Amino acid sequence: MASQDQQSANGTPYLLPANAAQGLANYPHARVIPGSPRIVYVSGTSSRRGDGTYAGCSADPDPVTGIHSLDVREQTSAVLYNIGNILRGATGGAVGLEAVVDATVFLTDIAGDYAGMNEEWNKVWPDKASAPARTCVQVAALPSPKLNVEIKCMALWP
Repeated sequence: MASQDQQSANGTPYLLPANAAQGLANYPHARVIPGSPRIVYVSGTSSRRGDGTYAGCSADPDPVTGIHSLDVREQTSAVLYNIGNILRGATGGAVGLEAVVDATVFLTDIAGDYAGMNEEWNKVWPDKASAPARTCVQVAALPSPKLNVEIKCMALWP
């Protein structure tokens, strides 16, 4: 729950347990802003697992190109799962993905991966009326070449 750490001027940080994937720099997985409703800002989240592997990424790179095979559907599904875990952890189980009001999706290949990412997105939010607002952009790279999607979002905690 967010109250596990002391609140600072910019809200209460939430950090996943040590056995979960940790941030690559000094930032919390989420930050809870007090008020009614509380606002939960979730940091950019990937498909990285606690053991350092990545869902949707081949274990070994192609021997010729050195590039890993990436599955945007599997990665998107894992990213959304990870965000749900962060939200439940930050709110003591009070809210999950249903509370997301705004999201930004970062793709490394929007032409090749947009449709697959949307397929997984639409499984979580099959109805436009209950889906969060969303922006999707292409980026030159993400923090690891083993990633092709990352999502950051904001949720409300009544």
